[in-house]
Amino acid sequence: MKAGRLVAQARDWARTIKRDVVALWLAARDPRTPWYAKALAALVAAYALSPIDLIPDFIPVLGLVDDIILVPLGVLAAIRLVPPVVMAEMRVLAAQRAARPRSRMAAWMIVCLWLALAALISAWLWRSLGEGTPA
Repeated sequence: MKAGRLVAQARDWARTIKRDVVALWLAARDPRTPWYAKALAALVAAYALSPIDLIPDFIPVLGLVDDIILVPLGVLAAIRLVPPVVMAEMRVLAAQRAARPRSRMAAWMIVCLWLALAALISAWLWRSLGEGTPA
C-alpha cells in the first residue's frame, strides 16, 4: 500500500513541476516580470521543454540527474524571482493548457553548447598531445 502511495505522490510532484515549467515559460513573456527573472525563467523553461538534454538520458545515473535534480532546482530558483501575483496567474494559465509547448530554440542552444564543449575538449587535447611529440 505504501508503494502505491509513493508512486501517486511522485506523479503529483511531476505534474506540479510540469505545470510550473509551463507557468515559467509564460511568466518569461509577461511584462510584469523583472528582466532577471525573465532570463532565468526562460532558460529553465527552455531547457525543461527542450527535447534534448544537457546530459543524455542513456548515460547511466547521470542522465537522470538533470530531470530529477537540475530541473526542479531551476524551477524553484526561477519561481522565487517571479512576482507571486504573476506566478499565481501563470500557474492558472498553465493548468488550462493541454499541450506542452516545445522549444526548438532551446534544442538548438543545447546542440550548440555540446558542439562548443566538444570543440574546447578537442582543442585542449590537440594542444596537450601536440606538446608531448617531438617537432
